[in-house]
Amino acid sequence: MPPAPRAPVARVSSQTRLTAVIVACAFFMQNLDSTVIATALPTMARAFDIDPVRMNVALTAYLLSVAVFIPASGWMADRYGTRNVFRAAIIVFTLGSIWCGLSNGLFELVVARIVQGMGGAMMVPVGRLLLLRTAAKTEMVAAMAWLTMPALLGPVVGPPVGGFIVTWFNWRWTFYINIPVGILGLVAVTLFIKDFREQPRGGFDLRGLILSGAALACFMFGLETVGRGVVAPPLTVAMIVAGLAAAFLYYLHARRHPAPLLDFTLMRLPCFGLSFCAMMLFRTGIGAIPFLLPMMLQVGFGDSAARSGLITFASSAGALVMKPAAQHALRLFGFRDTLIWNGVLSGIMLIACAAFRPTWPAAAIYFVLLVGGFLRSLQFTAYNTLAYGDVPRAQMSAATSLYTAGQQLAATIGITAGAISLEVARVFSGHAEPMISDFSAAFVVVGLMALVAAPIAVLMPLNAGDDLTGRHTPVPAPREAARRAGE
Repeated sequence: MPPAPRAPVARVSSQTRLTAVIVACAFFMQNLDSTVIATALPTMARAFDIDPVRMNVALTAYLLSVAVFIPASGWMADRYGTRNVFRAAIIVFTLGSIWCGLSNGLFELVVARIVQGMGGAMMVPVGRLLLLRTAAKTEMVAAMAWLTMPALLGPVVGPPVGGFIVTWFNWRWTFYINIPVGILGLVAVTLFIKDFREQPRGGFDLRGLILSGAALACFMFGLETVGRGVVAPPLTVAMIVAGLAAAFLYYLHARRHPAPLLDFTLMRLPCFGLSFCAMMLFRTGIGAIPFLLPMMLQVGFGDSAARSGLITFASSAGALVMKPAAQHALRLFGFRDTLIWNGVLSGIMLIACAAFRPTWPAAAIYFVLLVGGFLRSLQFTAYNTLAYGDVPRAQMSAATSLYTAGQQLAATIGITAGAISLEVARVFSGHAEPMISDFSAAFVVVGLMALVAAPIAVLMPLNAGDDLTGRHTPVPAPREAARRAGE
């Protein structure tokens, strides 16, 4: 029996394309800022005349602020409108950036980073919600491809950009560069973005915000400090335990509340539930790359920070190549097969990084990173699109809150998994400092974590997401089409 004919590829409307570009630029600003500051921390410590190790709190404060306020984003968007909340998020983030640049001490910087985090917490889920409500179903793959790139580009581009700014300018410009981007984004959102508003399903869930914020903040703080010597080990364990306890209390609360901020009933939707679980595993493995790869090149290979940045940028180049190919790949193979086989290949390419050695030709390393970046970007685009394929419009804001919280948590777990794997390999090998073989072992561990996500897609229906790409959509015969037109 011949396969059913496919509907013609849907063209992406100019409004959807414009919305995607504007939201993607805001995402890139947020992702770039999250990583560029790490390079500037030693210089900032000298300016503040404090121990560089203590500067880690500036990174943690931002992550915790984002974790606390993400759950409230969906309700806020429904209550006050997606455009208004997204615009407010850009304003808060930009003002927080200015305050960071003007800071003259660590305490002031930490407070400013918390303000920044409040803006970032609203920017990502509300921006995604804005795009989901703008794009038609058949446009979602192309639209989500735009949003995948900031997440992949930011962690790779951030360190070399931060190094350039610190070397040739003042460290304060690592924050001031957000000002023109924020102003342009604010103007673009005001002029070109439509506003969408839904009636909230209930009143604001303050108790849920406290419990979910405490769970995410404590758990992520504990993971961020594992094995880094920033705080005493008992405090790290206590924070992880407190986070798990708060998460359990939130689970009990969410079962009784009619409209919880993080709605776990969404996990009953086949596409959302399976995509969410697989995304968490895959993102945990991939999340270790920004930590392991630059350190392997600089500590294991002895490369300079500049050379390391140029090499790691290859994975971002692969992501850029993916954007125009995503819709065609998903239309040709379908979401289910793409997530299975592309997930397997992505895990294999991550494990292949374990074979890197200083004797490798640069072209070979570039090739592995380029192909790996392409495959990972396609996988993220597929997860991020399919997750919303069966979400009712009334629950779309709750879905973006839950999905974004999961992404944030998985990225933190990924860095921790990479750090623990590296430390365990170093201890077992008896090395005083991490050696190349220790990095290889760590890459194998995180690669296997990413690989485990692929079989989850087997549980998805064969036609999962076909309505998002127009794949195998029957096209009526001319006579039948004429009859329908006349009805």
